[in-house]
Amino acid sequence: MIDYDRFLNKRIVDIKPSGIRKFFSIAQEMDNVISLGVGEPDFLTPWHIRQQGIDTLERGSTRYTANAGLAELRSEISKFYAENYLVKYNPDNEVLVTVGGSEGIDMAIRSIVEPGDEVLVVEPSFVCYKPIVEVCGGIATSLVTCEEDEFKLTPQALENAITNKTKALVFPYPNNPTGAVMNESELKAISEVIIKHDLIVISDEIYSALTYTEEGHISIASITGMQERCIVINGFSKTYSMTGWRLGYALGPKEIIEQMTKLHQFAIMSAPTTSQFAAIDALRNGSDDIRKMREDYDMRRRYTVHGFREIGLDCFEPRGAFYVFPCIKSTGLSSEEFAEKLIKSKRVAVVPGNAFGDCGEGFIRVSYCYSIDNIKEAIKRIGEFVKELNDEN
Repeated sequence: MIDYDRFLNKRIVDIKPSGIRKFFSIAQEMDNVISLGVGEPDFLTPWHIRQQGIDTLERGSTRYTANAGLAELRSEISKFYAENYLVKYNPDNEVLVTVGGSEGIDMAIRSIVEPGDEVLVVEPSFVCYKPIVEVCGGIATSLVTCEEDEFKLTPQALENAITNKTKALVFPYPNNPTGAVMNESELKAISEVIIKHDLIVISDEIYSALTYTEEGHISIASITGMQERCIVINGFSKTYSMTGWRLGYALGPKEIIEQMTKLHQFAIMSAPTTSQFAAIDALRNGSDDIRKMREDYDMRRRYTVHGFREIGLDCFEPRGAFYVFPCIKSTGLSSEEFAEKLIKSKRVAVVPGNAFGDCGEGFIRVSYCYSIDNIKEAIKRIGEFVKELNDEN
């Protein structure tokens, strides 16, 4: 019998599976489950975008594109960031089209992290950052944010975490899972610390279009002195409800984008051609789609926060993305226990907060990118569950 342990990469073996997918898989095997676990919009990709994809296939535009992506698409991405976030990128050498934002994150981390390098990761946050750092031999250090600070990174917390090995900061705002956002003055204060210590920032802005504040999303790359030290990751999945099209992009200094493109050449070749043509149409003609979806999400956001507060669970009000992060400490259950008991007894799937870092213990992540009817029924069932727990006590 073959000893496969002898062949496997120990760094990969030691990585824990995603805590998000665990409960999604459980939900798929049960009947009458309302799943509020996976961050996938319930909107169809707008018709004009789908039509462009269909037209692309019908005219036979199915060959590889340039490694970095269609020049026309890179130009539209550059224009989008200049117009919406006031940051200008050269489409020729500062833009890379990737297979989803996830590939962009992977390429960015692998391009800058060497064994022994320390990368600070703001938490709670999406599950992929730390494992990728660790696969590269880097040291992923949690940079904990808390509800008292509205889950925002403070300059003092950043300053206290930096060591002589710190090379980079993963900065995910709007935040998944908390929905926290950072305003311009807060970004300026953070940037002073970043510049002082000469750090690189990987800014995951995949939820940038889903920001519910008056000033909207502010990219940290727009702060004076930051563009030259930022790798910005974004994409089309959340903004245009294009999850299955698998298309994202990275923006940054040409010296870094060049190395990311090299990795992309060997690992991927190029992003899906049909998706790239569809994305061109999304950027040119999709502003109304973004507005309508954002307005609908905003309504669901307010309803969901109110619903959790009504059933007696403290719930931070998110200002971005499409998640709420209610506190379940009052139930006396751990995050895992709460999620497991809830899905078994009430057929509602949520994600334990500790899936997003140890500091997420005592919380659950609930996505409101599902229909309002599903959200209403889910909150009703969760309310019954919490009441039953309270009656037991």
